[in-house]
Amino acid sequence: MTTAPTLLLRGGLLYGETVADLLLEGGEIAAVGTDLEAPAGAEVIDVDGCVVLPGLVDLHTHLREPGGEEAETVETGTRAAARGGYTAVHAMANTTPTADTAGVVEQIARAGESAGWCTVRPVGAVTVGLAGERLAELDAMASSRARVRVFSDDGKCVHDPVLMRRALEYVKSFDGVIAQHAQDPRLTEGAQMHEGEVSAQLGLAGWPAVAEESVIARDVLLAHHVGSRLHVCHLSTAGSVDIIRWAKQRGIAVTAEVTPHHLLLTDESVRGFDARYKVNPPLRTQADVEAVREGLADGTIDIVATDHAPHPADAKDREWDQAAMGMTGLETALSIVQSTMVDREALSWRDVARVMSETPARIGRDEDQGRPLESGSPANVLVWDPRPTTVVDPAVHASRSTNSPFTGRELPGRNRLTVHRGRVTVRDGALVEG
Repeated sequence: MTTAPTLLLRGGLLYGETVADLLLEGGEIAAVGTDLEAPAGAEVIDVDGCVVLPGLVDLHTHLREPGGEEAETVETGTRAAARGGYTAVHAMANTTPTADTAGVVEQIARAGESAGWCTVRPVGAVTVGLAGERLAELDAMASSRARVRVFSDDGKCVHDPVLMRRALEYVKSFDGVIAQHAQDPRLTEGAQMHEGEVSAQLGLAGWPAVAEESVIARDVLLAHHVGSRLHVCHLSTAGSVDIIRWAKQRGIAVTAEVTPHHLLLTDESVRGFDARYKVNPPLRTQADVEAVREGLADGTIDIVATDHAPHPADAKDREWDQAAMGMTGLETALSIVQSTMVDREALSWRDVARVMSETPARIGRDEDQGRPLESGSPANVLVWDPRPTTVVDPAVHASRSTNSPFTGRELPGRNRLTVHRGRVTVRDGALVEG
């Protein structure tokens, strides 16, 4: 990759609030102010009317490599992340082989460095092979060059309470966090969609809200008992929001995420049996959508995480009960958040920086990410124009897979510029080859 150039971003709205210039030099923010003078050789970019934010951080991304390269690779997934405004992603452990050893997580981290589009932080598995039987090499992954701090069996739940307790106890020693996929497997056997009126009408096996809520309730109590950090992945029900709110009121060290698709879509989308809408956890009711929006707005839910889950076409283009679960999300996430939260005045752009950059970086212990837009911070920056709209077309996305539930939908906002470590990776929505 080329050396970071000197850039002067002229007249942007920092955090959507204050008009200022941003000088990027040597991979850092060199100065912030008005009417800054451009150094010799600097490129001056007019970003008038655009929102300037710290680069986005995704705590929940499936890059599929190693083993699932037909769906995504570290290269294609991080290109998609850059187009979405991300400067860091956390790569989930459900790869083949599983990211449950120091060797595998280091391989993933190296692939991210080689690609260069954004920082890749591997997520380590909690249990060997995601089998839920014995703990993986948590300490070895934490002390490896990948410096893993987030551990998850995402895709599967750590259902055994004794094993979950041991995992929570173990990660305390290096300030790690267990990110739980809250799904009671006994309550969701054969489940195909949210259990409710629509599932009954369609004759599909239902996925009850309590399957998620019961695991979250157990785990916040375990985290409190142990005194360790718990993170709840892709929270999706009103009851789950209530449990997290209750836990935080009691000072329990729990954080939670919501996905963009759970902020917008409901189980009504399943009526057409289009497998693009098949996801884990399933799309819930409108009441659940309103509850998670409220939870994100009032701080009960800490972050937005994409759960970007690419699949090859043949895994989705089949009968509903045989189709894979998951949706792509990196390249549409900020547009969805703008549409559902900012344009409805439920979040400000400064709030967006908090839930999509600063807090995910803090949870994942990403020291160079989510930093304030001030002199001396690493030059990980997003310039977002909220004014235009775009019709979603996965054919032009950078992801290797096209299983977006938002295909054909008109969404607001456009990525003017992604800057990773001082290097422009995206300009006016197009990747900048370096």
